[in-house]
Amino acid sequence: MSKPGKRILTFALPAIAGILFLAVWYGVRAMMSEDQKFLLPSPVEVLSAFGEHRSVLLHASLNTLEGALIGFSAAIVISLLLALVLSLSPLVRASLYPYLMLLQMTPVIVIAPIILQWARPGLPSVSIITFLICFFPLVVNTTQGLISTDRNLVDLFRLYGANKRQEICLLRLPAALPYFFTGLRIAATLGPIGAIMGDFTAGSSAGDGGGLGFQAIIFSSQLKMAALFATAMTGCLLGFVFVAGVVFLGWWTLHHWHDSYHRADS
Repeated sequence: MSKPGKRILTFALPAIAGILFLAVWYGVRAMMSEDQKFLLPSPVEVLSAFGEHRSVLLHASLNTLEGALIGFSAAIVISLLLALVLSLSPLVRASLYPYLMLLQMTPVIVIAPIILQWARPGLPSVSIITFLICFFPLVVNTTQGLISTDRNLVDLFRLYGANKRQEICLLRLPAALPYFFTGLRIAATLGPIGAIMGDFTAGSSAGDGGGLGFQAIIFSSQLKMAALFATAMTGCLLGFVFVAGVVFLGWWTLHHWHDSYHRADS
C-alpha cells in the first residue's frame, strides 16, 4: 500500500470505529424502556451537559490536574533515587524488592482511609494516593534499565578508569532512558486515574478544591446522568493530555538516537 493510502487509512479507521461506537450507543439506548433511558443519556445530551457545566468541570479538572502533577512529580523523583540505590547491588534489590511488591499489591482504596487520617482531606491526600499508584511502574522500569546496560560498555568504562559517578551519569542513566520513559508512560496513564480515585475517596470541596472525583459524587447524588457522563469524558480528555505530554517528551528525548524511533520507510 502506498504512503498516502496508509495515511488515509490511519485516520479513517479510528473515525469508522467511532461511528460504530456511537451507533451501538444509540442502538442500546433505543432498546431501553422510557423509564430506563435516563441511565444512558444520548451523546447529544452528554455534550449539552458538558456545555452547561463547563465552568464547573474546568475548575474540577484543574484541581485534579494539580493533584496528579504533584503525585506524579514526586513519584518520578523518589523512584529515580530509589532505582539508583537498587541498581547498586543484587543484595540491595533482594532486600527491598519484597517490600515494594507488598506496597504494589496493597489496594490503594483500602489504605485511603489511613492516608485520610494522616494527611488532611483534599489535595494532600489526593497527591499521596496518586504518588502510590504511579510509583511502582516507575521504579521497576528504571531499575531494570539501570541494570540492563550493555556489559561490554560497562567494562570499557572501567577499563578507561571511569569512576562510579561517571559510569552512572554518562552510561547507565542514558541507557536506562527508554526503560524510564516506558515506566513514565504507564505512570502517566495511571496518574489522572489515581488523582480522580483519590478525589473520590479522600477529596474535599474545602477552599473550592473539589476535583473530578468529588464532582462525580455530587452529580451522582443528584441523579444528573448526562453530567456524570460529561465528567467521565472530561477525565478521559485530561488523561489523554497527560499521556500525550509524556509521549512527546519521550519522543523529544529519544528520537535522535534510539532505535525504537527509527522506522524504516516501507
